Amino acid sequence: MEGVENGGKATQCPNCSAAVVLSKSAQKKVLKQQRWEAKKAEKKAQEKEHKKREGERKRKEWEETLASLSEDERLKMIESRKSLRKERMDKRSEERDRKTERLTRAKECGQKIVIDLEFSHLMTPSETHSLVQQIMYCYAVNGRSREPCHLWLTGCKGEMGTQLRRLPGFDKWSVEREDGSYIEALESEKNNLVYLTADSENVVDDLDRSKIYIIGGLVDRNRWKGITMKKAEEQGIQTAKLPIGKYLNMCSSQVLTVNQVVEILLKYLETKDWKASFFQVIPQRKRLQAADDSSEEPQQQKVEGRGKSEEKDDDQYERPFAVTSTLLQ
Repeated sequence: MEGVENGGKATQCPNCSAAVVLSKSAQKKVLKQQRWEAKKAEKKAQEKEHKKREGERKRKEWEETLASLSEDERLKMIESRKSLRKERMDKRSEERDRKTERLTRAKECGQKIVIDLEFSHLMTPSETHSLVQQIMYCYAVNGRSREPCHLWLTGCKGEMGTQLRRLPGFDKWSVEREDGSYIEALESEKNNLVYLTADSENVVDDLDRSKIYIIGGLVDRNRWKGITMKKAEEQGIQTAKLPIGKYLNMCSSQVLTVNQVVEILLKYLETKDWKASFFQVIPQRKRLQAADDSSEEPQQQKVEGRGKSEEKDDDQYERPFAVTSTLLQ
């Protein structure tokens, strides 16, 4: 075959008799992903073994401590430990109840934020997995927030839906899940839909509770620039961008993750302060300096809401791909 002669590698398609030819670039991507998955599996095994050893060490120390005590002292220590354990369990139960109460209230009157998952057909399964990890983190952050949003996940079908359903407890998440698009799910509120995109000329000065803000989810490696703006224009819905450029300058080629975009919105709901929200969420490495309010407005940097940076301070779910949530500024 021509592809093989030119350096391509032929692999057998599982659903057909024909061979699929991978380019050198595609081969490198496959190998990179395989190495990453192998490294991840190895790290997970090491963490599991370390946890097992720590458990055994603590159990041995406990047994040795009990053995050195008198019968009365041993009973008192065992009772004290039981009491501390019960206290921790009660505290966790109270925290779960408070979280449930906040999320229930958010469903009734909270700011609606939609993560648009209709781009799964443009992504590989591995890229989709990367985005799913970001969504998991978004849900966790929302649950911890003092002012959680009413979170919607739309387009939960195909490979995206399959991977989401694999998440432990996903069916019990306090979110709205829709297989269809947000246009279908929120048809009666189309006039209130606002797609966040840096290509928009409109700047969000304040979050409007009557509006529904949409964040696009796409792992694209810069393949689909401007896709969210184009989609919004075709659907005839409003667009806007966050006022990041008013408060700080971004390093070139740096991007925001999906969870960072959601977290910025959550911080603003709590503080009503964009600058504080940006500085609390955006890692310092991504900032050149704060914008000087007394000087001319800094040149606007295109900040893409993507989910897989390579920084330690972003979070454990942010490897190895970049996840486009929306082009924000």
